[in-house]
Amino acid sequence: MGQDQTKQQIEKGLQLYQSNQTEKALQVWMKVLEKSSDLMGRFRVLGCLVTAHSEMGRYKEMLKFAVVQIDTARELEDADFLLESYLNLARSNEKLCEFHKTISYCKTCLGLPGTRAGAQLGGQVSLSMGNAFLGLSVFQKALESFEKALRYAHNNDDAMLECRVCCSLGSFYAQVKESMKIALQHGDRPLQALCLLCFADIHRSRGDLEALDVIERAQDLAEEVGNKLSQLKLHCLSESIYRSKGLQRELRAHVVRFHECVEETELYCGLCGESIGEKNSRLQALPCSHIFHLRCLQNNGTRSCPNCRRSSMKPGFV
Repeated sequence: MGQDQTKQQIEKGLQLYQSNQTEKALQVWMKVLEKSSDLMGRFRVLGCLVTAHSEMGRYKEMLKFAVVQIDTARELEDADFLLESYLNLARSNEKLCEFHKTISYCKTCLGLPGTRAGAQLGGQVSLSMGNAFLGLSVFQKALESFEKALRYAHNNDDAMLECRVCCSLGSFYAQVKESMKIALQHGDRPLQALCLLCFADIHRSRGDLEALDVIERAQDLAEEVGNKLSQLKLHCLSESIYRSKGLQRELRAHVVRFHECVEETELYCGLCGESIGEKNSRLQALPCSHIFHLRCLQNNGTRSCPNCRRSSMKPGFV
């Protein structure tokens, strides 16, 4: 089957699929896959098969075709095709609740140089990663990923992506709401403070004024139970809100309180002296419990802890 015939058969399958004749469309596409020697055509038809099986809930079949699509992308030696196929592989694993694999494949997508990750598909990658973090109940990273996806949607006027992100944020809100219900039932005030922090971050990401009211409630609860880490996070969150509104006096007050919390908890890098939590940086915890920026340890070039000089042995990551 030549290139022109391959295109015709793919379009025929799309017409059948759009008219709800799904099984007939699948038959047409499978014939193309069996008979076509055109790599570009094979890649495109594999994308159609991945999408169709996803919408039909046949996630194992979706994964099977995503794996074949990656092999085809490698034959084409095109980074954009490789990006698209890795995204399909991430989505397949997301549907199968293989969340760690989803995150790994999403990171691979974002690490591919010279691709459309920064424009057309970056939002889809962030959304898939956010859904995976949500599935693992890693709420903070889930929300960060959803925010990135929303920015992509707004910057590219992608209404469909925005709709999908809002649906995921709804699921996020429901999970945190259920956690809050359990925390109230058991009188777990630290968990209540954490849930309020998540609620505040959701409202902030949506630009809702309610965020500051929720932060105030969370701050009172965190101070009541003496949870310095929650207080630090809440001051950081308040700082970002007041910065976006241009309210300098309130901004300075929360910056001061943030650094006071850092000093009280000694939450700063023992090498560079910068506070931990103010910026998104990868951290490394040594077996002796001292924490440093990963980049600082790498630049330091020693195998022992810079603070207590104990042998670092095998590090853990934060």
